[in-house]
Amino acid sequence: MTVILDGKSLKNKILEEIKSHLSKSNNKPTLVVILVGENQASKIYVNNKKKTAENIGINSIVINYPEDIEESILIKKIEELNEDRTITAILVQLPLPEHIDKNKVINSISPKKDVDGFTPYNFGRLFAGEEPYVYPCTPRGIIRLLDEYKIPIEGKHAVIVGRSNIVGKPLSQMLLNRNATVTICHSKTKNLAEITKTADILISAVGGKIIGKNMLKSGCVVIDVGIFKDENGKTRGDIDFENSFSVASYISPVPGGVGPMTIAMLMSNTVELFEKFGNN
Repeated sequence: MTVILDGKSLKNKILEEIKSHLSKSNNKPTLVVILVGENQASKIYVNNKKKTAENIGINSIVINYPEDIEESILIKKIEELNEDRTITAILVQLPLPEHIDKNKVINSISPKKDVDGFTPYNFGRLFAGEEPYVYPCTPRGIIRLLDEYKIPIEGKHAVIVGRSNIVGKPLSQMLLNRNATVTICHSKTKNLAEITKTADILISAVGGKIIGKNMLKSGCVVIDVGIFKDENGKTRGDIDFENSFSVASYISPVPGGVGPMTIAMLMSNTVELFEKFGNN
């Protein structure tokens, strides 16, 4: 019997635990989210983050900048937030406008306030096999989801489709750290189906790549990170969920799988930074 990996229910459980934990303290963490431009999807994400934070006892500040803001002004603001002892965590909502160097902006965030775990310091510690201050939210959410359902990782062949710095690369290292054998596939990979068919755990994170049941090993665990709107306006992921359901032993839905876990881990990371560094 195939089990649906319910990220929404697990998110609610984690958020309730955080809310209960924070209710016992007079001091609250403060999460700052910087939003540049008028990207509607980004606005929705940022609004959801703000509401979620406030509902569980995390102070939330959103800083909006126009599309044409100069890169130097954005970086100067981040440097001010780095020095502000009342600020716990800083998140820059991606994507940024083309005239802004994303890496330069992320690199300007203090590693101790890097709630996404994307700065070179935290990224480097992860790939050196050491503990970063926090792990990137989406990969951490995926690992947490696997653990919740007691899905073994050690000794399993994990295939990741997608090599982004946000999901594919950090997730590969986190799985290696848990003694999985990891293969990363991407847009230049040849004979993709031959590789995905060998996966005990398949994670797809490309957005728009349809993976059907003919690409899956019977009984595999399927994690769908992709999210996009199809030609009918329906939200879907990389996996052909309906047809793949009968082949997989566990499968995450879109929406309701990895997405909610990313939000939950963002809140967990905010609290962890607060407890590690206090008022920095």
